[in-house]
Amino acid sequence: MKAEYGELKGGYGEIRLFPESIDDLWHLRHLIGPGDLVFATTFRSVDAATDKIRPEKVEKRPVRLGVRVERVEFSEHGVRLRLTGIIEHGVDAGAHHTINVETGFEISVIRHWRPVDLERVERAVKASVYGVIHILTIEEGEAELFRLRQYGPESVITITSGSGKGAETGSRTAFFDQLVSHVQDISGPLIIAGPGFIKDDFIKYAKSRACAAAGRAVVVETRRIGRGAVQEVVGRGALEKLMDDLQLSREVKVMDEVLVRIAQEGAVAYGIREVREAIGYGAVEQVLVSDTLLRDAPVMHLIEDAEAMRATIIVLSSQFEPGERLVALGGLAALLRYKLVT
Repeated sequence: MKAEYGELKGGYGEIRLFPESIDDLWHLRHLIGPGDLVFATTFRSVDAATDKIRPEKVEKRPVRLGVRVERVEFSEHGVRLRLTGIIEHGVDAGAHHTINVETGFEISVIRHWRPVDLERVERAVKASVYGVIHILTIEEGEAELFRLRQYGPESVITITSGSGKGAETGSRTAFFDQLVSHVQDISGPLIIAGPGFIKDDFIKYAKSRACAAAGRAVVVETRRIGRGAVQEVVGRGALEKLMDDLQLSREVKVMDEVLVRIAQEGAVAYGIREVREAIGYGAVEQVLVSDTLLRDAPVMHLIEDAEAMRATIIVLSSQFEPGERLVALGGLAALLRYKLVT
């Protein structure tokens, strides 16, 4: 989850929220409630202009609306959060509207934020598997590093060959050394974009200097550098693929740990009965739940009990193999702090 705070007076104010995973939708389900005002760019049916008394067709167009929420629920079709209420700001004020919140969909929530709400926001932000995405655009002798914000790319630094203090003018090695010094501390995803083969040469050099960020970097061929290259990266869907890969990697890791513990008869529980028992003992550390169970009321009550005990909740997508494995185990599993003796 990404979050940007507006001015909060007495706990009341606006927070912009950007869910990045199904887990974040779970958090939003508990952060947004009846009476909250939510702003989002959504689609609304608009009558097409015609010269007839009754319009022949109705179009859906993107509009910015502020909706006073009356009901919050997971959609019956697909994993998305449905926020239904009365339009207070924007077209058709006074009418009902539903905002469908999915991963990658930004909303602004205006409400009174309790300390427990703010703590949940911070927890979701810290638990993000993505971190801040950086894009390094590079060509021979020139590079620019961008940090992606919700409002667009933010330039961090521009580097040209020989611009560093004491660097040899025109030296490719000195140029690469400057780049390594700026990307080596990047902990989140890194995309390296630009024309030609210099991208690959830089990654090879950075790896030889034990630069961890280069080892996990994604390379994208673009026709140019700078903001134009960032636009090409976004337009080609590279960010969506990167985020999907990160989420899948996380799900593979945690599901593998469940299967290893099952094979070793370790500290693990699976299936609704075993997980309920583990929660009753206060033994759960992480709970894995399939997205297919997010609309199952008894399971959701069970998950909320686990979360009240400070357990981490991880929602696995049934569209990926780890989620399919979890479904085969009953859709619910838990990594425990200690093994239960039965």
